[in-house]
Amino acid sequence: MHEPARVLLVDDQPTNLKLLDATLSPRGYAVRTAASGEEALAVLAEGGTDLVLLDIVMPGIDGYEVCRRIRQDPATAFLPVVMVTASGEQQKIQALEAGADDFLTKPVDRAELLARVASLSRIKRYHDTIARQAAELSSWNRELEDRVQAQVGELERMAKLRRFLSPQLAELIVDSGDESFLDSHRREIVVVFCDLRGFTPFAEASEPEEVMGVLADYHQALGDLIFRFEGTLERFAGDGLMVFFNDPVPCADGALRAIRMSVAMRTRVQALAETWRRQGHDLALGIGIAQGYATLGKIGFDGRFDYAAIGSVTNLASRLCSDAEPWQILTTERVFAAAGPAVVGAHAGDRTLRGFSRSVRAFDIKGLDASAVAS
Repeated sequence: MHEPARVLLVDDQPTNLKLLDATLSPRGYAVRTAASGEEALAVLAEGGTDLVLLDIVMPGIDGYEVCRRIRQDPATAFLPVVMVTASGEQQKIQALEAGADDFLTKPVDRAELLARVASLSRIKRYHDTIARQAAELSSWNRELEDRVQAQVGELERMAKLRRFLSPQLAELIVDSGDESFLDSHRREIVVVFCDLRGFTPFAEASEPEEVMGVLADYHQALGDLIFRFEGTLERFAGDGLMVFFNDPVPCADGALRAIRMSVAMRTRVQALAETWRRQGHDLALGIGIAQGYATLGKIGFDGRFDYAAIGSVTNLASRLCSDAEPWQILTTERVFAAAGPAVVGAHAGDRTLRGFSRSVRAFDIKGLDASAVAS
């Protein structure tokens, strides 16, 4: 049910105000009165008026001027105004020119008064509804713009994080808003390093576009597996690639997960190598895996950051990778033992690796025991 329309009666004659009030108040209209143009403008400035019945002839500011000022004020520009005229077409024309919506002729007919007020009150309600809906729509648009801006910011953050984190982890960071774990810290990790055997002579003898095509297939194949096993990608460097586990999100099965990913990488690149071989390219994959402590965190400069692991464990994985034969996965004894019975491998001898004073006992990963992995 609608609230009663609030009507302002403006006339310098108290008798006229009483007559109009006696007609409107019994019909449920909320009536206020003003005895001059100045008083009327003061009442309108307070707000809360839905319709004005305005006499023309008054001392001081007359009805025409009051109406013009009503139209000039943005707060009352659309307020319905009914001018009350004595007679004559000229007054009616002037009333319309001043901005009146309608007019009544004295003596005011009761039925005509009620009809005019009811009609214009209804129009005012429609206008108020449209104004309210427009304000709500504007508010919704601002809210939508804010949400879009926030989502764009999240997408930008997500794009940066996905350079080295799995999609699941990147989404977790964006949702929580917490990037503190990217700060420098120390943790034990399992590092996987791999590259292509025969890549250097291939790159020297091939066109750049051909090299880029091979790298695109290679990176796409391995990148999918890195995300699937939820590894952290430190970098792509040509045909070289480094991934680590147990940071920034801890995982109890880092060694096993690293080996499973490496076996899947070998299988997938072997399939690619068949295509490369038909194109005249002799390429194979070598992988090294090591476990140890490293310092990890965000490195770089404003506008370009990476997430890196610094420590001898990364060098050890790289050296094992370099020492591996084509299609061989070499791990340290520590990784092989930590991975458990699901891994099928054999002792590959003690290796003397560049940069390490002691020899490293290496193990050659043959594959996975499907029954042990399933259990």
